[in-house]
Amino acid sequence: MDVKINDLVTYQSVDHIATITINRADRMNALNEDVILGLQQAWQHLEQSNDRVAVLHAAGDRAFSVGADVKDPPKEMWQGVPSIGATTSKPVVAAVHGWCIGGAYVIVQMCDMVVAADNTKFKYPEAQLGFTGGLISSAVARIPHKIAMEFMLLGEDFDAKRALEAGMVNKIVAAGDELAAATEWAKILANSAPLVVDTIKRFAMETLNKSPAEAGAIARDQLLAVRNSEDGAEGRRAFAEKRTPEFKGR
Repeated sequence: MDVKINDLVTYQSVDHIATITINRADRMNALNEDVILGLQQAWQHLEQSNDRVAVLHAAGDRAFSVGADVKDPPKEMWQGVPSIGATTSKPVVAAVHGWCIGGAYVIVQMCDMVVAADNTKFKYPEAQLGFTGGLISSAVARIPHKIAMEFMLLGEDFDAKRALEAGMVNKIVAAGDELAAATEWAKILANSAPLVVDTIKRFAMETLNKSPAEAGAIARDQLLAVRNSEDGAEGRRAFAEKRTPEFKGR
């Protein structure tokens, strides 16, 4: 079953497995506002659906994603990141190939498992470019500290082999096989006990330290939900109309 997200992000559900795809291969899957909001909506749908696991991958053969679109950057990159822009209590397996740069790696590092094609190259060049969203700093809670600092600060490429050695990915497969390999793992998870999977993931997420940027993004997401709620709109209308608001708790 296909679920309509938008033109740049698709969601397909088969046998309790959601396949979420970034479809912007003509721009090497660069992350613009539509991609980021599409990913956020996909994570939100996953949480509310009967699917038990998600596989995240990207179209084309050159790049999983080259990161933020410098010509059309997203307003809030964190909104597309699983467990930050939206709650994701269900496991997410990333299938990565080609270039995975900047903000795209932030999205991948927040997935629970990663299958990488042998042509994958990870890169985080923001120290050399002069800007950062800060979410990358969560890498120190997910891979060894000194390797994380090397990756975050030097801007040098990590190929698939180095990424495996560093603990950034779980498995390397031949280019073109990453989606099938990730889906095989997803099938195991889809047939596992949901309550156990949910409990283990929840405990793991509570055990991992959060960087200030990560904690700040989660707080901002919660505040935006209040601002954009029906009660928020009712409060503003009531103030303008000089009447007592009728709040409904939603």
